[in-house]
Amino acid sequence: MSGRSVFVTGAYGLLGSWLTKALVADGDRVTVLRRDERVASALELEGTESQVDVVAGDLLEIGPDPAGVLRTLRSRPLTVLTGNTDRDIVEAAADDDPDEELAFALRQIGRDGVDYLARLPFSRRITPPGGTSPADDLLAVHANPHDLERKLDPEMSNRELQEVLGDVRAAVIAFGHHHVAFQRQVDDRLLIDVSAVGNPKDRDLRCRYGVLTWDAAARRWQAEHRYVDYPVAETTDQILVSGLPNPDKTLRKLLKASY
Repeated sequence: MSGRSVFVTGAYGLLGSWLTKALVADGDRVTVLRRDERVASALELEGTESQVDVVAGDLLEIGPDPAGVLRTLRSRPLTVLTGNTDRDIVEAAADDDPDEELAFALRQIGRDGVDYLARLPFSRRITPPGGTSPADDLLAVHANPHDLERKLDPEMSNRELQEVLGDVRAAVIAFGHHHVAFQRQVDDRLLIDVSAVGNPKDRDLRCRYGVLTWDAAARRWQAEHRYVDYPVAETTDQILVSGLPNPDKTLRKLLKASY
């Protein structure tokens, strides 16, 4: 069956890139959530990326190559969302003495990069083919539908989750921020935390991505998480030679994979 709307995170990994290419070849409309800069993957090298939309958040902070991330994002026809760390970088540009990790990112990206981050939209709403908006929509955000800070945590009760969600209507709300992969049905809304391509917090170092597929016959989204091994050695080497402040601290945080 072709013509589906499919939401993929982790599409820059080996498995994710092959999955995305197969979906595009089958005539599906693919949207990809990208959270962290990755080395060029099969998806980028073979040109499939030009056929998909990419929704992003938390792009640069505490990463070894902020300028490279922006070059990649700006060289492709992507839809990029803002995250809380992107906002932090924009605000730090007006600070006379910013945090050293923020200062590192600012030196790398310059004023033009800051302006780019400042223009990023908050959310992306996707109405599936044959679906009705807003009831059937997939809503992609960084943390929650209202702000960049409050977490949607799997330890929260449905009542607590509803207090954060408010009255926003969508069939699925896809997000990251908390970096813990989970799915939860809250009233008529499916929540899916796609977690993170890097810096996970559920003690599992693997990259993770979510695949959301619209079933037109059933008029519902199907969601699943998939996992890919994280390139730890490659990432370690890049961090150590990047000039990033406190590289050992960054590596410990990455390898701990928990709060």
